[in-house]
Amino acid sequence: MKHAKAIFRYGLLLAVLAVAAAAAAAWHWANAPVEFTASPIDYTVEPGSTPRAIARLMSQQGIRVDEDAFVALARVSGRAKSLKAGAYEAQRGDTPWKLLERMANGDMTQTRLTLVEGWTYQRIRQALRDDPKIKQTLAGVSDKQLLDRLGSHETSPEGLFYPDTYVFTPGTSDFDILRRAYQAQQKLLATAWAGRDPDLPLQTPYQALILASIVEKETGHSADRRLVAGVFVNRLRLGMPLQTDPTVIYGMGDAYHGKLHKKDLETDTPWNTYTRTGLPPTPIACAGRASLLAALHPDGHGYLYFVSRGDGTSEFSRDLKSHNRAVAKYILGQHH
Repeated sequence: MKHAKAIFRYGLLLAVLAVAAAAAAAWHWANAPVEFTASPIDYTVEPGSTPRAIARLMSQQGIRVDEDAFVALARVSGRAKSLKAGAYEAQRGDTPWKLLERMANGDMTQTRLTLVEGWTYQRIRQALRDDPKIKQTLAGVSDKQLLDRLGSHETSPEGLFYPDTYVFTPGTSDFDILRRAYQAQQKLLATAWAGRDPDLPLQTPYQALILASIVEKETGHSADRRLVAGVFVNRLRLGMPLQTDPTVIYGMGDAYHGKLHKKDLETDTPWNTYTRTGLPPTPIACAGRASLLAALHPDGHGYLYFVSRGDGTSEFSRDLKSHNRAVAKYILGQHH
């Protein structure tokens, strides 16, 4: 009996030592740096991924982690169910434990995209296509389908997206970023419209967006924004054509090659503000906050004309005679 007890004790001791050794080995493995084929390595965990699928993905991307051991670590630590989908960055020195904790905490990598004031919708779409970290989902989606998905009742996507810097995790879709920009523009527009000056010749928030886009394209100098908006508001009140080149250029589309000619000003399009009075049918670009506020709070003055001085600022005139003098000085004079 004593002999049997001794064997049992000895066996138990060996088992304890084996468990301890295994635990020590496991602890050492969990806290030892993983081998990398490159550094850093970006990888994306899809929603619903199991610890084994994640370990396999990491191995395929060049993060040499033992699948079985990683699965065991996830289960024993209670993290198996809390690993979050998203984009992650791993780098040399990372341990299995650190990799696991990062995904359990949802410590994702983030990147950013800036939509610039004055960009057209086509330029925004190009920026989305050019970013390798954005998931492309809009190829073959028509403007109407996009507008329906956004819940917009407008006929054109032009000007509906707020120019700003958008921070996102790699793998975010082009539509998600557009939706954020659309919602930001709608929110700003609603607030700005509610606080607009009284008696403006604008019937709808959308018309404010159209005017703001023209102000955006016409001013290189921020101090002139409200003055420029005031000129257009004065013209709208009088029923004068707006006669603004950026709208003509927009209406020409691909036919514009960097210079406007007299015949371009005479060729009618829905956006030609020389041949038509009132606002064009859509915005011509995305307007920033400052241009929108200028359109809704224009300077009250008697100016009906302005011309660029060539340095980003403008010369304003009340009548055609003064304006022609300014044109001779700043435009024609530049050629001497």
